[in-house]
Amino acid sequence: MSSIDPRTVPLDPTSRERLAATGLDYRTVDHDDRTAFSRMIQAVSRGFLGPEVDDAYIDEQKQLVSTSNRYVAVFDEGVAQEGVPVATVHSWVTELTVPGGELDMWAVSGVTVSPTHRRRGVARAMLEGELRAAADAGLAIAGLTATEATIYGRYGFGAAVPMSRWTIDTRRAGWAGYEPDGRVEFVSREQLADDLSDVYERGRTARPGEVEGWPRRWRQHAGLDASTKNGETVRGVRYRDAAGDVRGAMAYRIEEGEGDFRPSQLQIRHLTAETPEAAAALWRFALQHDLVGEVTAKLRPVDDPVRWLVQDERGATQVVHDHGWLRILDLPRAIAARTYSAAATAILEVSDPLGLVAGTWRIEIDADGRGRAESAPGATPDLRLGVAELSAAYLGGVPLTGLRAAGRVQGDAQAAAALTAALRPVEAPALTIWY
Repeated sequence: MSSIDPRTVPLDPTSRERLAATGLDYRTVDHDDRTAFSRMIQAVSRGFLGPEVDDAYIDEQKQLVSTSNRYVAVFDEGVAQEGVPVATVHSWVTELTVPGGELDMWAVSGVTVSPTHRRRGVARAMLEGELRAAADAGLAIAGLTATEATIYGRYGFGAAVPMSRWTIDTRRAGWAGYEPDGRVEFVSREQLADDLSDVYERGRTARPGEVEGWPRRWRQHAGLDASTKNGETVRGVRYRDAAGDVRGAMAYRIEEGEGDFRPSQLQIRHLTAETPEAAAALWRFALQHDLVGEVTAKLRPVDDPVRWLVQDERGATQVVHDHGWLRILDLPRAIAARTYSAAATAILEVSDPLGLVAGTWRIEIDADGRGRAESAPGATPDLRLGVAELSAAYLGGVPLTGLRAAGRVQGDAQAAAALTAALRPVEAPALTIWY
């Protein structure tokens, strides 16, 4: 648990002054002020194309959203909806799983700008303000998940954790996996939310890329949150191993086919498993479910074993896409926070639009898996890259060799290959939730 309370982190003065010069007021919102918090939630819902929210929804959010979150909004006193922000962002400090451990991360979410205030530099001021504030608070890295993939690279974020979406034709794919010794059982949605949380938290440090969950996220997956559409149709199962311990849980819903039950689609909302046996058992349950012709699943690791659990891989379509975005704020601390798979040494010349990690750096990774970064002004670089590319490669899910082949990294091929091998973890990074 981090000792940093984001609510005590001051607003960035540069962003405050920039917005004030355009007649906008940049300030924090008190979670305990119900009126102010309600107006912020209204603005967030509007920004994500949601409906007007009622008092019951606001009360639920106040109970389920962490009071340690830092809420920031931009106000235009001249708008008709008095007191409703024209832009929002909120942040908190969470543990990011990295190879060999965890690292405090500044999580950014709820980024919205009213359509009436677009292209006025509001988003830039807010996001740059968040990054400068996080760096000043001593954080080595920031992260977010993005609804639009083209926005955040300009601020130095890189798409570091690719994930996959599966669509499986159950009749063609079949089943080639084994039958675990444990059992799958139905649970209530309330129990499902608890099981999803418990299993996820026990297992999230096994793969780099995951972050801490929170109660509302699991209630959304279980169909219990007011924001969940058709929540009453969600069902849940869990897997108990041979010893009777819960090792996996899955939230899903079934969309019936028209005129014929057989083409029904089973949509996996969230599947979390501590063990390969638990994952196999839950996949088997979904793929062999009666009257289901297709199974879909989102936010699955790119190396999900379902590919090898089916008889015919051509019945299982995988689409890989960006999901977890990272932004390095302190290179020496970020490099020292994780372990590595091979030794490597390289000189990097890093460009950074905010200047936080700009410069020339010597990266040295020892054979024992520990690394360090030291400023090396005047040294001849082996590789030249931006902070977005370096951040994308940080967890090992995006190879520097691939970025070099795409022209996004320049320099020596052997240096790129050596660092790619060193950064690569045993399992591909994964981030199975949104935040």
